[in-house]
Amino acid sequence: MFQTFDDLTDPSCGAPHAALLREELKRRNLSGFLIPRADAHQGEYVPPHDCRLQWLTGFTGSAGLAAVLEDEAAIFVDGRYTIQVRDQVDIAVFPAQHLINEPVTSWLSNRLRPGQRLGVDAMLHPVKEVKRLRQVCEDAGAELVLLSDNPIDAVWSDRPEPPLGAVQLHPVSLAGQEAAEKLEKIQTAISKKKADACVLTQPDSIAWLFNIRGSDVTHTPLPLSFASISAEGRPTLFIDGRKLSNSVRDTLEKVTDILEPSEFLGFLSGLGKAGKSVMIDPALAGEGIAQTISSAGGSIVEAQDPVLLPKAIKNPIEIEGAKAAHIRDAVAYARFLCWFDEQSPFGELDEIGVAKKLEEFRHETGALKDISFDTISGAGPNGAICHYRVSETSNLKIPQNVPYLIDSGGQYEDGTTDITRTLAVGEMSEEMCRHFTLVLKGHIAISTARFPVGTSGAQLDTLARIELWKAGLDFDHGTGHGVGSYLSVHEGPQRIAKTGTQALEPGMLLSNEPGYYPAGQYGIRLENIELVTEARDILGGERPMLGFETITLAPFDLRLVEPALLTDNERDWLNRYHARVCETLSPLLDDKTRVWLENATRAI
Repeated sequence: MFQTFDDLTDPSCGAPHAALLREELKRRNLSGFLIPRADAHQGEYVPPHDCRLQWLTGFTGSAGLAAVLEDEAAIFVDGRYTIQVRDQVDIAVFPAQHLINEPVTSWLSNRLRPGQRLGVDAMLHPVKEVKRLRQVCEDAGAELVLLSDNPIDAVWSDRPEPPLGAVQLHPVSLAGQEAAEKLEKIQTAISKKKADACVLTQPDSIAWLFNIRGSDVTHTPLPLSFASISAEGRPTLFIDGRKLSNSVRDTLEKVTDILEPSEFLGFLSGLGKAGKSVMIDPALAGEGIAQTISSAGGSIVEAQDPVLLPKAIKNPIEIEGAKAAHIRDAVAYARFLCWFDEQSPFGELDEIGVAKKLEEFRHETGALKDISFDTISGAGPNGAICHYRVSETSNLKIPQNVPYLIDSGGQYEDGTTDITRTLAVGEMSEEMCRHFTLVLKGHIAISTARFPVGTSGAQLDTLARIELWKAGLDFDHGTGHGVGSYLSVHEGPQRIAKTGTQALEPGMLLSNEPGYYPAGQYGIRLENIELVTEARDILGGERPMLGFETITLAPFDLRLVEPALLTDNERDWLNRYHARVCETLSPLLDDKTRVWLENATRAI
């Protein structure tokens, strides 16, 4: 099993750990400290060695921040985690605030007093964020103190060791481009920004650029590392040499110098002393990186990580791999759905057992390298927790007459998958079917959208919500995220969300996953992966248009669909999609699953 179900958190840790931290802050003459859910790479997935927010508060979500002052504290999470945070954190010690609606800057501005000293770990807070924090401190007459070490590390007695996952080469037959070719294009982009070099902090950018993969974080094949790419000359990769076999090192050294991570800041200081202009992404690079360069005499060029966009726009080989991975995954998923339909009426299934069985079906493909994230297996009220993680303690039997939500994915060498289905168990009420169909209508609206070149995800996001809005409903997460190529299941810069400002381009992969979550009752989410394509000419149209090709292949549960709420075009889309699912998968299935699929994809 790639997924474990141990209890990773204990709310009772909050009070004693906050007390330990405050003692350390007092020793350092600090009035407060901020603890983000981040490591020095600013990636979504953080190794246990760097899970400081979890150690302090018990919170295990993928985004959040805690503030600890001398006599007050708080934890800040976004809309995905408003329920989860109250289950995992002692709210008496860390009252929960909304990360977006009640940001930490507002909270601090109402509490900081003249002369106070607020500490931050300079490598854990991006340049852009530190600018805001510094302004808040200045307005309050307080001081923002940039720390070179972390106070939590001084009191975290059983802190895990840093990860040492072995690095593997990602073959060009799957990557579609040699590392040397990619590097040349990135160097051109750096030169256009009038920079001498660019510092990369995101492990997925580095993995894509050098055609390597690793295992330093859970479920995502990333080798934690930094890189400096010179506009001219050889780049430098900072990675623990213990992760590199002789053959991997030999291959990498053909295109890059290799140094230890302990040499990273010294190398940056050397760039500064040489008067170099260094490009960093202010949203991703820690303030400590910028400070090291500028204090040594260098200059900073702020610009988006130049790897993000090329990585997001999949080349033909990566697209071919993604489609193959999704077909392979769909076969496993159809077998799972058939099994689930057989077993669910008996009332014996539970959240963990179902998650294990789905992973088993994926494993039987013979190609599964890992799951792409911990399966969200949500029965009844647990389904209403958007990013619910089932544990031995929270595990529920899947009840009858309530929808069941399962969000999961696989990591294959040729592609990364992510799919959510909401399944009927027993009899569904009229309200459940109505909610499901409203979500489905939003899903279809995204899938069938045609939009001009230059359109951003923010401009499309409303399409997924409008039917819910008409009913006075909504969901507190983005409609879609980018997806990597045997990399992170959540990839930027493209998003279908209110914050999705990146223009969508052909070759990008995005999820399409509207939902609805009546608290304490059940959750509904419907997710496919969409490939941005050039759309066929529209009769009478004047502008080039883009659209989506759906590459996920799995039926939607027709027992939850209320056909009367669908328009003729929506019904046609659903029937065409189901016909395609059946036609593609049937030759690859055993007889029993094929018969089940034919019924599950019947026209309505």
